[in-house]
Amino acid sequence: MNAKEIRELFPILHQEINGHPLVYLDNAATSQKPRSVIDAINHYYEWENSNVHRGVHTLGSRATDAYEGAREKVARFLNASSAQEIIFTRGTTTALNLVASSYARSVCGEGDEIVITPMEHHSNLIPWQQVAKATGATLKYIPMQPDGTIEVSDVEKTITERTKVVSVMYVSNVLGVINPIKEITAIAHRNGAVMVVDGAQSTPHMKVDVRDLDCDFYALSGHKMCGPTGIGALYGKKALLEAMEPIEFGGEMIDHVDLYDSTWKELPWKFEGGTPIIAGAVGLGAAIDFLEEIGLDAIDRHEAELAGLAYDRLSEIDGITIYGPREGRVGLVTFNLDDVHPHDVATVLDSDGIAVRAGHHCCQPLMRWLEVSATARASFYLYNTEDDVDRLVSSLIKTKEFFGHAIG
Repeated sequence: MNAKEIRELFPILHQEINGHPLVYLDNAATSQKPRSVIDAINHYYEWENSNVHRGVHTLGSRATDAYEGAREKVARFLNASSAQEIIFTRGTTTALNLVASSYARSVCGEGDEIVITPMEHHSNLIPWQQVAKATGATLKYIPMQPDGTIEVSDVEKTITERTKVVSVMYVSNVLGVINPIKEITAIAHRNGAVMVVDGAQSTPHMKVDVRDLDCDFYALSGHKMCGPTGIGALYGKKALLEAMEPIEFGGEMIDHVDLYDSTWKELPWKFEGGTPIIAGAVGLGAAIDFLEEIGLDAIDRHEAELAGLAYDRLSEIDGITIYGPREGRVGLVTFNLDDVHPHDVATVLDSDGIAVRAGHHCCQPLMRWLEVSATARASFYLYNTEDDVDRLVSSLIKTKEFFGHAIG
């Protein structure tokens, strides 16, 4: 199935924006949803809607089967050892905060180290800042090369025997670089640290095998991988999850409650207090079915081709600066047009029906490292085509000419 055929499966893409066919290039922020995912969510609400786990009636059993079936799909998708290692969350942010608040605060103390990179999304930076402030641990950063990549030799110099936690994004949402997670994990483990992976930008676009990576925790968001908003997952090695304390308390996550003490359910439910995100999990399961049918390898190849084409075409336009390396990137291109604010660029592109992201992309320290206040970003997915790249390039040339006349 080619990109044009895949595009037909996404209802939202069949519209015009400002009189032009929609070109959606904001996939790193959120992806669009295929009809199969929308139908799965509708089917749940029309046929299975009930609370899960406790009910013995038919609807309760259907809902529980659908919810836990989605957990099994996530476990298989990541190649986890067991569905017990999959905790449903609201998304990557919640998953990373769970690790920071439950695991890291219990193991970090004065003089210990937490290691991250300057390219991290705020969701994988602020939680570690808070842990450092609360425990007295030191927050350290792996240095970056001029093109935004990370050298393994620098990782070896930064991680020490005092390091308790290493947390790195698999793929940068700004630079598009794919970080050497397997190698970083091995270095972390040699020094006795655990490895946390922000998988928000990797999971939708490439095959992920948590056992091969040997990471200790892995976080993902459903809405970036054709699933609904408000659902995500945390993978954690069973022994670590069993030793951790929950951070939300109430219904669903308890085993026994008396007036002065309580005990918790076994994994994974001790971390899922309250009524869970049932419809979201169903939608995420349907998204996984969809992505597996297309094939993650095929998606990876398609995006790499589009990103390479876009990088080369944009490089031909005088006055455009592109951030990140040409090779070894996922399907996004982040750039600036000289003397034109990224928000103005995005506004002109939108007038041509082209949706891109403009701003700091929740990476303010990285923006300062790049010595800019903001950038524009075009990010591709399985339904984008070479025609979309052509439209982007044509509109950017028009944008440059328009502001060139205005400034002149």
